[in-house]
Amino acid sequence: MTRILHRQIKGELPVAASGHGVFIRDTEGRDYIDASGGAAVSCLGHDHADVKAAIREQLDKLPYAHTSFFTTQVAEDLADKLIADAPKGLSHVYFVSGGSEAVEAALKMARQYFYERGEKQRRYFIARRQSYHGNTLGALSTGGNLGRREMFAPILIETHHIDPCFAYRHKRADESLEQYGLRAADALEAKIKELGAENVIAFVAETVVGATAGAVPPAPGYFKRIREICDRNGILLILDEVMSGMGRTGTLHACEQEGISPDLMTIAKGLGAGYQPIGATLLSQKIFDAFKEGSGFFQHGHTYIGHPLACAAALAVQNVIQRDRLLDNVKEMGARLTRRLSERFGNHPFVGDIRGRGLFQAVEIVADRSSKTPLDPARKTHARIKKEAMARGLMVYPSGGTADGIAGDHVLIAPPFISDAAVIDQIVERLGDSVDAATADSV
Repeated sequence: MTRILHRQIKGELPVAASGHGVFIRDTEGRDYIDASGGAAVSCLGHDHADVKAAIREQLDKLPYAHTSFFTTQVAEDLADKLIADAPKGLSHVYFVSGGSEAVEAALKMARQYFYERGEKQRRYFIARRQSYHGNTLGALSTGGNLGRREMFAPILIETHHIDPCFAYRHKRADESLEQYGLRAADALEAKIKELGAENVIAFVAETVVGATAGAVPPAPGYFKRIREICDRNGILLILDEVMSGMGRTGTLHACEQEGISPDLMTIAKGLGAGYQPIGATLLSQKIFDAFKEGSGFFQHGHTYIGHPLACAAALAVQNVIQRDRLLDNVKEMGARLTRRLSERFGNHPFVGDIRGRGLFQAVEIVADRSSKTPLDPARKTHARIKKEAMARGLMVYPSGGTADGIAGDHVLIAPPFISDAAVIDQIVERLGDSVDAATADSV
């Protein structure tokens, strides 16, 4: 009998015993290909010698020092590296322990920025439906995941949402991708006018949408128009790259492919590759200057921010990615994954869309390809696929509510950056068999 309150109370989980490379082994000796990196976390796979050595070395030096008393050299070194490789304009780093914390910090930084400037009336955040920004209350309020929000709606902060940039679901037949992207972005302008620009703090968006909708890339030109709208109306742009960032899409930051820089950006998951809990909020010089010239501090904090062991792990992870040119492999294996998914699912009767970038891709499951009608949510097809995949020694990251927050299913694939061609082929083969088995009674 377990004393843990697991995510799912009913049913039993296998017990993970060890990991090596792209595999996790349970106590029964069964190996699973970690084709989702857990939740797009384990970008270096498991048991990487260099990362473990860096953690041990820091442990021997100093395991912990509270940031109200000290900084540490390893935290300073990691910050220097992150800013050296950051989008233009980002100048400082605030370390946290995960993605939800990073988003919470970004929201508070954005509010304090305007407070320091004397614009204390600003109170609104605008985000998108079918988005996910974390499970703490501020992050959950900002996110547009209906299923996660419903139970806690009475205690969430007031936020406002516009439609996502989701071409498969929202592009009209009479418009190009570029035209659709501009139309989707203009919804932000309309919402700002409705609320009053002087009352809006920021627009929050995942550069490539992750868990809620499944590796949805922005339409061409979308984020450039978003950046223009934010600048014209004097509001901040917060990009959430907790899942899509740190190399997952083939560039270190997903927004590099959009040709823009945010005012605040959140990262986590691939930052430390799961070897230690760590995330970060990157902020621009103008936000730092407002704090410095105003109150002189950021009114926020957690016990474990800037944890030396976490920073040592993350620094080692980022050094390995750079040294081993793993982003080149992400691009190469990402192209193979796209091709293999298209070969396996391109004419599948229950796969409506294949999308994503790099090693961050998804297939959307539908009842009818031509109408894009989702399967009955009561079937929980995404959960069936996960069960079938685990039985075949494959870990994938499925979710429901893909189409509108209630109906729709997708399967997210985010394998480690060290994956080779044979691993990619095995992933697609096992996923294909899993989807077939989970939809067999849908015919």
